[in-house]
Amino acid sequence: MLTPTHPPVWLEDDAGSIAQLEKLVAQQTDARDYPLASEIVQNTVIYHGDTFHSAEPRALMAELNRAFDQGPGIIAIRNALPDPAVIDATTALFERMIEAERGTGGGDHFAKPGANDRVWNAAQKHCLADPQNFAAYFSNPAIDLPCRAWLGQGYQLTAQVNRVNPGGAAQKAHRDYHLGFMDGARVATYPAQVHALSPLLTLQGAIAHCDMPLETGPTLYLPYSQQMLEGYVAFGRDAFQDFFAAHHTQLPLEKGDAVFFNPAVMHGAGHNSTRDQFRMANLLQIGSPFGRSIEAVNRDAMCRALYPVLQGMATDAQARVIAAAAEGYAFPTNLDADPPVGGLIPESQAELVARALSEGLPAADFEAQLGAQTARKAP
Repeated sequence: MLTPTHPPVWLEDDAGSIAQLEKLVAQQTDARDYPLASEIVQNTVIYHGDTFHSAEPRALMAELNRAFDQGPGIIAIRNALPDPAVIDATTALFERMIEAERGTGGGDHFAKPGANDRVWNAAQKHCLADPQNFAAYFSNPAIDLPCRAWLGQGYQLTAQVNRVNPGGAAQKAHRDYHLGFMDGARVATYPAQVHALSPLLTLQGAIAHCDMPLETGPTLYLPYSQQMLEGYVAFGRDAFQDFFAAHHTQLPLEKGDAVFFNPAVMHGAGHNSTRDQFRMANLLQIGSPFGRSIEAVNRDAMCRALYPVLQGMATDAQARVIAAAAEGYAFPTNLDADPPVGGLIPESQAELVARALSEGLPAADFEAQLGAQTARKAP
């Protein structure tokens, strides 16, 4: 029999309290828990890049895992990319991409046009443009070991270059992918264990491609906030935003430094208050190898076959069939061609089918829209 203290299955809009968050973020990071670290700064565990070449890997990864999970949720690596020639060549390549794509891309999740420049799918573009430089960049254990520490062997790495221009405003503090990209109504459809699971499926990273003094607005963090289960529903509320504004940390970075953090850490890019400094980082989003189904399924073909049948069914029955046949999640996608519209997530295949049915689209029109969506998602 379940006990009265068994956690709720559903988290309501008012779940979580400032008192809970205050208690969590009052924790202090103890250097004795991280013997391989060089120092603790603003509750963040700081390592030197040399450690990732010299330390026993399993011991170091165990320490990183504790930091992401039970610790502050964030680590920084000084001089993670020690060869300035490698990072300078990569920066020059990213700048050429920005210039080539200006005015043609799909925009950014969080910034107004002109406030920053974003290169989607930077890992693929980097690799194809200069495979030798890509290999020199990503052969570094200071990138690999944090990923394996949290996600294990077989992780899936993606990258998005972000350049925040002078005057670029700060982001609203948030959590990240997966649930962090959803609005409150959608988040509320997921049971509590998914709120606990989501941070275990990804790791966030950022590599500084220039010096980032505080006035350029390096990312703000709230260490230990990843431990608050209710954060996905709570952190958007004004009281939590105000708490973040009063209690966040912010570390200056130098070119070649890296930061990795649990995606459930409350965070947001700072305001670039300078007039002439362009703050560039290579943002890494690393996914679990297990975020995949067991079989490769042609859901496009299934939707085409089912659409005429669905047209004759009641709406609730349609929804159940769509759930069984269509792709219910918009990611992964090609964000250059399939950017989010009106939110942080593009329309999923399942949503397209449901919309087409509600609008009464003829089968030929539905198939045309489905084909266009499939084409947009192709890399």
